[in-house]
Amino acid sequence: MDGYARVIAARRIRTIAYSAGFLVIAAIAWLAAEIDLARLFANFGSFGGYFDRILKLDDGARVWTDPAEWFWGWRRWGPLLLDTLLMAYVGTIIGALAGFVLCFLASANLVRNAWIRWAARRILEFARTVPELVFALIFVIAFGLGPMPGVLALALHTMGALGKQCYELVENIDMKPVDGVSSTGSGWIATVRFAALPQVLSGFVSYGLVRFEINVRSATVMGFVGAGGIGQDLLEAIRKFYYADVSALLVVIITTVVAIDLVSERLRHRLLSLEMAR
Repeated sequence: MDGYARVIAARRIRTIAYSAGFLVIAAIAWLAAEIDLARLFANFGSFGGYFDRILKLDDGARVWTDPAEWFWGWRRWGPLLLDTLLMAYVGTIIGALAGFVLCFLASANLVRNAWIRWAARRILEFARTVPELVFALIFVIAFGLGPMPGVLALALHTMGALGKQCYELVENIDMKPVDGVSSTGSGWIATVRFAALPQVLSGFVSYGLVRFEINVRSATVMGFVGAGGIGQDLLEAIRKFYYADVSALLVVIITTVVAIDLVSERLRHRLLSLEMAR
């Protein structure tokens, strides 16, 4: 009992020490970020006032009283929204394929060469660490305005994010099938194809669907730096104080993201049910 009491006391001391360390770091971060609660509450009304303003038409009426006037630009916004969706789709496909290849090379249980693993992991880290907007600005300078810089930026960031998630998934697979296929004299590619891939394919697809949802939102922001899509019109409406247009564009974007989320959720559940049925 004395030994048990000492173990519990030591655990309690560690918990208190970790909690105190967390609070100290949080306090330092609070001061470094210059968070001013008085200023926050003093200006909160302006924040709410902006949202009240974007829900009014130019004549002062609420936007939902005249939907035709509210969504007057749907003929223009539709093609721009399609550009955004296609940009997110192509960027997700390219990035997912690149991340799919690199995740196997970065997995410690499939690749014994430390240099190959190191190189693959550093590439993935670089791709996911640099923000999409930075990549987009670089590609806009290199390739000019349009969807192409947005696609490349989304593809690079998707490669880094999915590659990280997927190689962690690969490192948790059951190695018995891998050992079994390897014992037959099969090469590395065949081993990955027939022993590792079947165990993680549904997870890869699920991660890819989630990433597509994220990329739709990111593709909208790409328009802020001239990478095409509906984001350019949203930025213009914000800059020119076209309040009703801002709310209309936000409704269009949010509705699209919600629809994609519902569809991808059904697909993920379908994949999960098929995996469990096997």
